[in-house]
Amino acid sequence: MPTTAVISSCSHKVPDNQKAPADFVLVKGGTFVNTKSKYFGKNVSIADFYIGKYEVTQKEWTAVMGNDPSKFIGDNLPVESVSWYDCVEYCNKRSVKEGLKPYYNIDKNKKDQNNTNDIDSIKWTVTVNADAYGYRLPTETEWEYAAGGGQMSKSYTYSGSNNIDDVAWYWKNSGDKYLTGAWNWPVLQKNNNKTKSVGSKKPNELGLYDMAGNVREWCWDWHESNGPEDLPGRVWTGGGWIGGDFCCASTFQSNYEASGKGSDQGFRLLRNM
Repeated sequence: MPTTAVISSCSHKVPDNQKAPADFVLVKGGTFVNTKSKYFGKNVSIADFYIGKYEVTQKEWTAVMGNDPSKFIGDNLPVESVSWYDCVEYCNKRSVKEGLKPYYNIDKNKKDQNNTNDIDSIKWTVTVNADAYGYRLPTETEWEYAAGGGQMSKSYTYSGSNNIDDVAWYWKNSGDKYLTGAWNWPVLQKNNNKTKSVGSKKPNELGLYDMAGNVREWCWDWHESNGPEDLPGRVWTGGGWIGGDFCCASTFQSNYEASGKGSDQGFRLLRNM
């Protein structure tokens, strides 16, 4: 992980007609206050940004994309079963719909030569317009900063609490009854584990919901490979309804091929200042 200064988003004065919607939170930048973060005490600084209070819902997705790919259907449930490519395309389409300059340049006809993941057959070339106010995915650093409470951090293990059940939907509590013992997929199925309405657990210090659990959230970044057997993919964070408690820690991250989809895979939006 980097130990030099990181400026994760461009800071601009946003015109009044391009301010983020009401369900976004202004996150004031700075260095990491959360003592549990790998970036704490490092020369890593984050610029101000807006981030969605909630994971993108199925209602929001359908209004832009005209379809709902989710396994568990409900307007206020987080959209899931969306790939990283689906999410950057949503960002651009919603930006255009709201009269904003799209943040991403998406070339579907040019294969990304830096994407060496054989499982990913899509490999669109995606670049950014750094000065655009359009919707985008958070960087992993921005996501962890926001999940950890930004400048208001109380250094919780999970986003908003040291008690995971206060803030997260994960494998033990996302079904008909609270599960104990070892993780077991047939048991989860029998228990009707699933996603839950966004915002139904407690928020973190910044007023952000579900940054621990419910659905895993895509980030912009490439995962840093740890060897030839470690396939490159895009970072996801935040844990999900099917996952373990350790995945819900605000400092946890993993990766998935950008074309991958799952009923625990969603995202949240960010906007530049």
